[in-house]
Amino acid sequence: MAERNTPLASSDVLEQVPAFHRLGELEQQLAEALRGKPHMVRLVLVNLLARGHMLIEDVPGVGKTTIAHALARAVAGRFSRLQFTSDMLPSDIIGVTIYNSRTEQFEFKPGAVFSNFLLADEINRATPKTQGALLEAMNEGQVTVDGRSYPLEQPFLVIATQNPIEHHGTYPLPESQLDRFLMRLRIGYPDRASEREIVRQVPREDLDIRPVFTAHEVVEMQRAVAKVKVDAALVDYMLAIVDRTRAHENLALGVSPRGAQALYRAAQAMAAIDGRPFVLPDDIKQLAVPVFAHRIVMASRFGLESRSNLEAAELIVADILTEIEVP
Repeated sequence: MAERNTPLASSDVLEQVPAFHRLGELEQQLAEALRGKPHMVRLVLVNLLARGHMLIEDVPGVGKTTIAHALARAVAGRFSRLQFTSDMLPSDIIGVTIYNSRTEQFEFKPGAVFSNFLLADEINRATPKTQGALLEAMNEGQVTVDGRSYPLEQPFLVIATQNPIEHHGTYPLPESQLDRFLMRLRIGYPDRASEREIVRQVPREDLDIRPVFTAHEVVEMQRAVAKVKVDAALVDYMLAIVDRTRAHENLALGVSPRGAQALYRAAQAMAAIDGRPFVLPDDIKQLAVPVFAHRIVMASRFGLESRSNLEAAELIVADILTEIEVP
């Protein structure tokens, strides 16, 4: 696991929140659950501190569900898991209002979305109507049922998974919903040494994952992260990358303003994890691909026929990073 570049105590903004000193413990526990993937663990922490949702797209068995369970167990909050299927209804997610004959009143029965961590397993197997039930929750932190709005607990994080290989009976997420995810991640296969440890590892339910933070402490850290300084030159650097995606000859749709905001928040979170009260250009360069690749739409694949759309998009964003001058 990578060491932090600077002690957290060096930051006045972050020092006001003592919980930041336990980030290393959380990172270590997640690394135990997801062996050999320190960069993936770091991106999970970025999502948590940046108030973002993440879409993990990979083949079965590489640890998508494991990392979600480990994060939920390491934060003392409420966890819900939904296995998305074609017959799932929106009410299964957000809840439903029913009539109580005993009290002669209508009562709201909350759905699985009323939790701190919602694992939406194989989200693309649900119908678009059911997928859409998450949009308001992910964007506004509330759900509306029968004309009444109900706020969600904070922190609120959706961890959605999908299999990029098996498309039979699936409904691809539309661009509007993909844009709600802070990052789209791929775990990949572990190296030989890490896989040897995984084979000999105890079952997931026996992993010693202890609560490191309360839900309130996570909210405090998220608020502190929002105060991390981003220099005006770095904001211009982000926007230059965004503008290039909108003008790129191989892209039909570039990054939205929401995407630019997402990179801004993610860079602040990355700086905080490294114990800095300010963002560096390297933070932006590390995060641009996972934050932007799923927000762009390919016009054509020009020489990239052997790769998936996501892989092609990642290559284009990475190429754009080499074209834009770093401040």
